[in-house]
Amino acid sequence: MTIPEVTQRATGDLHYVAATDALRMFRTKELSPVELMKAVIERAGKVEPKINAFADTHYESALDQARLAEARYTGKGDGPRPLDGLPVAVKEEAAIAGQKNTLGSLALKDVVADHTSAFVQRILDAGGIVHARTTTPEFACAPVTWSRLWGVSRNPWNGDFSPGGSSGGSGASLAAGSTTLATGSDIGGSIRIPSSFCGVVGFKPPYGRVPEVEIFNLDHYCHEGPLARTVADCALLENVIAGPHPSDVASLRPKLEIPYRLEGIDGMRIALSTDLGCYEVDADVVANTRLAADRLRETGAVVEEVSLPWDRAMIGRAGRIHFGMIFGPSIKELYQRAGDQFTSYAKRFVEEANDVTKDEFVEGLALEAKIYEPLGHLLERYDALVCPTFVVPALPAEYDGEPTIVNGRSMSDWIDVLMTLPFNIASRCPVLSVPSGRARNGVPTGLSIVGRTYDDVTVFRIGGALEKVQPWLDSPERRPSL
Repeated sequence: MTIPEVTQRATGDLHYVAATDALRMFRTKELSPVELMKAVIERAGKVEPKINAFADTHYESALDQARLAEARYTGKGDGPRPLDGLPVAVKEEAAIAGQKNTLGSLALKDVVADHTSAFVQRILDAGGIVHARTTTPEFACAPVTWSRLWGVSRNPWNGDFSPGGSSGGSGASLAAGSTTLATGSDIGGSIRIPSSFCGVVGFKPPYGRVPEVEIFNLDHYCHEGPLARTVADCALLENVIAGPHPSDVASLRPKLEIPYRLEGIDGMRIALSTDLGCYEVDADVVANTRLAADRLRETGAVVEEVSLPWDRAMIGRAGRIHFGMIFGPSIKELYQRAGDQFTSYAKRFVEEANDVTKDEFVEGLALEAKIYEPLGHLLERYDALVCPTFVVPALPAEYDGEPTIVNGRSMSDWIDVLMTLPFNIASRCPVLSVPSGRARNGVPTGLSIVGRTYDDVTVFRIGGALEKVQPWLDSPERRPSL
């Protein structure tokens, strides 16, 4: 099965052209990198006042690079590279030498990176052009995207809601058409949540697949990964950034590549859970999950509903211990110096971390083992698990930990709505989030495709099969009306 190609030029929405289509059109001279970059920049000018997805822009240098890419496609100099001429929005959390690297914090507002993260360097070396840096919540520690430094980022489908977090600017810009590809990071759902809220595709690779920076390369909850509008585009970017790197002892050998031509899923056995055994999930999200499962059945897969014996309190406890042992302490010293500049959610994150003791570390490891075990056994019987990505279609744009009402029930703890967290605990499992539909409030919903440990290809096969029968963002009526 070839992942479907959809050309947007005929509709006049050049900024929505798929990356794989753009590369093909660059080669045939139907489109130039300069034309695409200008279209994306023009689109950003129209939508940024509404969505606030960009922390910084580099339009002039991006156009200069697009002209150089254009020359390579005309045979001047070295030939084109894997991403040559494509606009790529990089999450501001990642370092690019000479550019701001504030992590969304007022306390770091003047910090400029003196190096480039390994996975971003791969994008640059492949010809990707970073025209913009995307917004995140402070320290990437919230499921929504607002900060004292950049203000509130909003969902392109409905501005009352958040694009998710922490890679919210990346998800929003893809949905709005102001970038072609984007990057994200994921410590508790930060790639998958924006993908779900914004109706795009996001991949949380298994731990170690994409090189990470110290100290987080040794934190198995942490992942760098791609976001895109199509499954093929997501695979394209993943293939560039994945692979072992000398700076990261946890990076995996050998390099895995997602094939462009994916096999179908006829006969594949897929488990379905609408609540993972313990989450209260919005009725629209459940309905769209079941609809997506029906579509997978239409492609020939055997989809069976299953139950998991998970306990939400156990998952939350394991997550809090882990965050308290690594992530919280990583910003503690800055908090002691400049905590008055922190957002309310960043302050709470540090303060909660202070309550975790080193004696609880072993308890947390034991809980993580208990959480993974039933999932591991389930994935011995099935090729993959599909489930909702998040418990509600989206959180309010200015969400700050307030109780979330789900089916009339109040979820008072932010970690209770973080349906993505179990798969950071089961960190070696790849997870692809794809759109499953739209809710009554106009916001998209997401389907998570969870694979066996290190089985990245299967989740892309399933995602590609679903996209073929239930496409998204491929025509004006399936895009935000910005």
